[in-house]
Amino acid sequence: MNLAASTLTRADLSEAVYRQVGLSRNESALLVDAVLEEISIALDNGEEVKISSFGTFSLRQKAERTGRNPKTKVEVPIKPRRVLTFRPSHLLRERINR
Repeated sequence: MNLAASTLTRADLSEAVYRQVGLSRNESALLVDAVLEEISIALDNGEEVKISSFGTFSLRQKAERTGRNPKTKVEVPIKPRRVLTFRPSHLLRERINR
């Protein structure tokens, strides 16, 4: 198994849908775009996105805190923000740790 830099792109997902489902290439690309858009909208609305046998995407609110520039030691305030987290399902975890 090669763990080197290999990236799965939107085009790769569309091609996989084209090959496995049998939709046209254009329909496959539209389907992938629609699914990703729905996930994005749900996360933007603060909803959790759970994909069975894959994992859960959710947003976490991080509080304001003080950071420090390691070079100059100057303290800098870090604004509160939302961060995206992913928790893999136990099935995915088992699969990638074979």
